[in-house]
Amino acid sequence: MAEYRHLYGPVPSRRLGRSLGVDMVPMKTCCFDCMYCQLGPTSVHTGERAEYVKIDEVLSELQSWLDGGGTADYLTFAGSGEPMLNINLGEAMARARQMTDIPICLLTNGALLYRPGPRDAAMQADLIIPSLDAGTEEVFQQINRPVHGITLERVVEGLEETVAAFHGEVWLEVMLVEGVNDSDAELEAIARHIERIDPARVQINTVVRPAPGGNASRVSNGALVRARVIFGPRATVISSAWDREVAEAAAGDEQEVLALITHRPATLQDVAHGLGMHPNEAIKHITHLLSEETIRAEERNGETFYLRAD
Repeated sequence: MAEYRHLYGPVPSRRLGRSLGVDMVPMKTCCFDCMYCQLGPTSVHTGERAEYVKIDEVLSELQSWLDGGGTADYLTFAGSGEPMLNINLGEAMARARQMTDIPICLLTNGALLYRPGPRDAAMQADLIIPSLDAGTEEVFQQINRPVHGITLERVVEGLEETVAAFHGEVWLEVMLVEGVNDSDAELEAIARHIERIDPARVQINTVVRPAPGGNASRVSNGALVRARVIFGPRATVISSAWDREVAEAAAGDEQEVLALITHRPATLQDVAHGLGMHPNEAIKHITHLLSEETIRAEERNGETFYLRAD
């Protein structure tokens, strides 16, 4: 790829295929200062929208890339800060759509969606992937460290209104940090917000690389499975989040069944519905867990419930 200031990639993405990044703000210009950010501390910590980079420059680079035969599965407006801080983001995405039929993804922390202007801009995307990392205000302040005036309730309100108005899909990403937002109480609080927001998908992630100068650590595979169970059938774990020593298939099936049964007694129907699994697949895992005496069966009011054996 030629030398560009505002474009990067296309980069391979399990979620988006080949994604061309479009950077709309200077490095580390953000309304959050997330403890897990792999780019390091935020240098311009602000909630003020402005023309941080000129969109004519961005679109000129995009046209040059297209003229050179560039192809991608998505144009992803994201980059090294919060793209919604650029006051002309909506116009940039609208004009990009006139230049190409490549679908547009907006990757955002979602913090500004409670404001009408940023929310209207987001409507120009085909897919929105925002974040929600906390279920309580205390943890929100600890993990995301927002600028003054941005609260968890405002973030959730903005996400809820965006999903209700948007013509495309919203995939909500949750980043888990060990010892910060991975307790059952916090996960259940996040799950309540998810029900309110009603995104098409929930994608669970964790810290893969240490944040420069920070102490954010990845959660265990067990914590990822527990979050998947608590968040419900619309949730999946992003493939790169799994510990590489554990096979992805093994982490995604029987462990999920065991996590669900550990979290609460469940019938066969509960397991199949809760994990989005065919009943025949659920039976296979339940039978194996019973044979290993990891779980036990108990009759209650004419129904068979499965419980953890210990």
